[in-house]
Amino acid sequence: MRCKIGTSLLDKLDKLMLAAGMERINFQNAFVAIKIHFGEPGNLAFLRPNFAKTVADRVKKLGGMPFLTDANTLYVGRRNNALLHMDAAYENGFTPFSTGCHVVIADGLKGADEVEVPIEGGVHLKTAKIGRAIMDADVFISLNHFKGHELTGFGGAIKNIGMGSGSRAGKMIMHNNGKPRVAHDKCVGCRTCARYCNQDAITFNEEKKASINHELCVGCGRCIATCNFDAIDTPWSGSSDDVNIRMVEYAKAVLDGRPNFHISVVNHVSPNCDCHGENDAAIIPDIGIFASFDPVALDKACIDAVNAAPVIPGSVLGDRFGKQSEGKDEPACGCASHAGRAGHAAHAGHPGRHDHFRVVHPGTNWRSQIEHAEALGLGSGNYELVTIK
Repeated sequence: MRCKIGTSLLDKLDKLMLAAGMERINFQNAFVAIKIHFGEPGNLAFLRPNFAKTVADRVKKLGGMPFLTDANTLYVGRRNNALLHMDAAYENGFTPFSTGCHVVIADGLKGADEVEVPIEGGVHLKTAKIGRAIMDADVFISLNHFKGHELTGFGGAIKNIGMGSGSRAGKMIMHNNGKPRVAHDKCVGCRTCARYCNQDAITFNEEKKASINHELCVGCGRCIATCNFDAIDTPWSGSSDDVNIRMVEYAKAVLDGRPNFHISVVNHVSPNCDCHGENDAAIIPDIGIFASFDPVALDKACIDAVNAAPVIPGSVLGDRFGKQSEGKDEPACGCASHAGRAGHAAHAGHPGRHDHFRVVHPGTNWRSQIEHAEALGLGSGNYELVTIK
């Protein structure tokens, strides 16, 4: 992340993309989806729009037609329909004037504009519901902010591609096997959801509150997309491994059959997802920018770099380590040498041999992302790290 006088970080990003071979892709007259997270308003850890402009400018120089894209969210917030999502993107600086390209919300107005895509070799899923605009693109570029995540362990290229490209119904399938629920305190009994349910799974009680029969429900997500009162959502009950595996299979569906390239910016490494309307302090110092044709190698290189970095005192990670060294918490780092309190006191002596994100979120297992991605043929966790100065 360091820059000599006269050379900006954006210059270095452009140099990195070329050094990593991005120009080998035929961009001529191609629609190019630059998949990014626009950041939930209130969060300040998301990538600056300047990074997106640099990527878009390079794509245009190579003859492509870029657009910035993301799919709508499941949860209630500022990005769960296309109008709010675009407002949030513009508020956070992602406008055509600042980035040089347009914003297209991949799954449409209500999150229901999707394409059902086969997953070659899928173990848990056979098809994926992907935002139509992403599947319509000729070339796919992932540009992501590398950070922690409370369910998947970390959010990198795989999560940006798989979870980020899924329609609202697709996100529901990844999170909870596609079984939505109704919050009765928000339901107004308008019956719109029932009109869009092809399985007759939605009924109403005497108070005109909807309920969903999970034996009939197939998890299409149409009820979520059509409810204007945010009364239907999905319980976040999937295990870390289960979500990671489904997310990997969605990423495979997105990437198969077309050129793709991936960039991860490892700065302001916050402990949680940029979907939060706030962000905690960074847990490690800024590291740099990584690029690869292989999203699995990219994620593994980034996680290794994060785990080799020193902990920032006063961050949630620093606080956890402080408690562990005092013997107040059980070991959560996964180091073979850390069998007890004495081992934890040695953290400062070897900052590269523990699992930072596992300490922050002990219930997660990011390794299942890498392992399943390798098994599915999405890429390899083995990599050669080439430093571009």
